Amino acid sequence: MPHRTITTDAQLGEYCRELAQADSIGVDTEFVSEHTYRPQLCLVQVVAGGRLALIDAMVVEDLAPFWDVLASEGHETIVHAGRGEIEFSIESVGRMPAGLIDVQIAAGLAGLEYPAGYGSLVTKLLERKHQKHETRTDWRRRPLTARQIDYALDDVRHLHAIRDAIVARLEKLHRAGWLVEEMENWRTQVRQSLTQERWRRVSGCAGLDPRGLAILRELWQWREGEAQRRNVPVRRVLRDDLLVELARRKTDEPKRIGAVRGLERGDLRRQLPEMSRRIARAMSLPDDQCPEMPSRERSQQQLSVLGQFFFSALGSRCRELDLAPGLVGTPGDVRDWINHRNHRGRGCGEPPALARGWRAEVVGDLFEELLAGRIAVRVENPASEHPLAFLPTEPRGRK
Repeated sequence: MPHRTITTDAQLGEYCRELAQADSIGVDTEFVSEHTYRPQLCLVQVVAGGRLALIDAMVVEDLAPFWDVLASEGHETIVHAGRGEIEFSIESVGRMPAGLIDVQIAAGLAGLEYPAGYGSLVTKLLERKHQKHETRTDWRRRPLTARQIDYALDDVRHLHAIRDAIVARLEKLHRAGWLVEEMENWRTQVRQSLTQERWRRVSGCAGLDPRGLAILRELWQWREGEAQRRNVPVRRVLRDDLLVELARRKTDEPKRIGAVRGLERGDLRRQLPEMSRRIARAMSLPDDQCPEMPSRERSQQQLSVLGQFFFSALGSRCRELDLAPGLVGTPGDVRDWINHRNHRGRGCGEPPALARGWRAEVVGDLFEELLAGRIAVRVENPASEHPLAFLPTEPRGRK
């Protein structure tokens, strides 16, 4: 399959006019995220109409025309683990690529592993080998070698064939509608993750009380601003575990802050007054303005036993249906379902993921039957990949 290389804005404009006529576009990106606040886009690989293209993002000044074409309606956009491509598109033109199909998600619905690597899908579905020799490449360096170019092109070369193979499987399993539903759910989740309070995703924050969460929020906001100002990854400003430790200690005294192990660096010592000011502001916040963790974290302990049982049932049912359990739900999703079920009718908000759409069809209804005692679980074959069997219970009063 021939390819063209685009290195100027004029070439990109001409290519985008052609690309706008395509009804299906496969896209992948190469970027470096270790050294800057936002990932640095280095290369964009595209396949459409049986032709490949490389857009050199290190020399093309404005990639907005490309992302604008990708976000315009009238075509299908095929990606693999495409969150990065979505974020680049939103950052550039404020919109997601249109007609998204992520073959990694689709593969999980079709009974393949999840999350499946691109090379694994190439091997399993197309019986071809995928190159792995440039996985540690610094894509910022120029010129690119022929080997690097071939590796980059391989990441989109087979996207349409993979998509066709997976969709054929989904249609055979009568799950094509599941993919449509899941793509919409995925787009919503990505959009929310970029707009909602991202400080809540700091690792280790689940055990903090409301005052500790208020401190964490203040320090997180300071860290974000500092990382953006210096254009460095946030972890280089202050690690997550140190944010949580400061939130747990609840002190705004600079000496006590500086005594925390890990804050010995000179640049952090210079930031102690600002960290102290931020903590003091959180400490003075009225109680009713302090944040709380969502119900999932609050109910985690009380639902642990029942959650473990239901999560085991979820895994067994998924293996029985040749469906990737990791795509259906997590232990947290199971706890959300139980918590919602226990508080049903008391203003508990939108039904959780396992009570909606195709997930309810797979496990939500099963959970209802288990909770009501209308189905029992039995170990049928310990050597089987799905050893549990779900059997109707006998009506009460019957011997």
